[in-house]
Amino acid sequence: MSKFQYYTKDGLKALRDELEQLEHVERPRVSKEIGEAIDQGDLSENAEYHASKEEQSHLETKIAELKNTIAKARIIDESKLDLTKVLALSKVKIKNLKLNKEFEYTLVADAMTNIKEGKISINSPIGKGLLGKKVGDIATIKIPAGTMDLEILNISR
Repeated sequence: MSKFQYYTKDGLKALRDELEQLEHVERPRVSKEIGEAIDQGDLSENAEYHASKEEQSHLETKIAELKNTIAKARIIDESKLDLTKVLALSKVKIKNLKLNKEFEYTLVADAMTNIKEGKISINSPIGKGLLGKKVGDIATIKIPAGTMDLEILNISR
């Protein structure tokens, strides 16, 4: 995995907004729930206390991961992206030659991956296989079932 992750200005803002929400809204809410559960007495059999402590653990892990992601984030000026080859934040139209189907993906940092929105990680096997390719190139991607050949049809941003 690369040392830095590349984001648009809006993508990095979304990560910072999420961190702000977790630190200043969710964290106090969970702390309050823990306090209320403690007030109920015997903690050894207090399901609300244990559930709140588990939620707090997950929340703190998410906050730490977001802080780490933001620390490694770098902003890319989309207007300066080279459209002759596939790079981070490129929108790539590809054709799976075996299935004879076309797909369009945007290559994004790990934290922005959302397959339903057509956003795949530059660190995924497909993302890695597409990086540096030009229109007309064939990317041969290793997958568990063997390999797949993807033809680069278009690159945009």
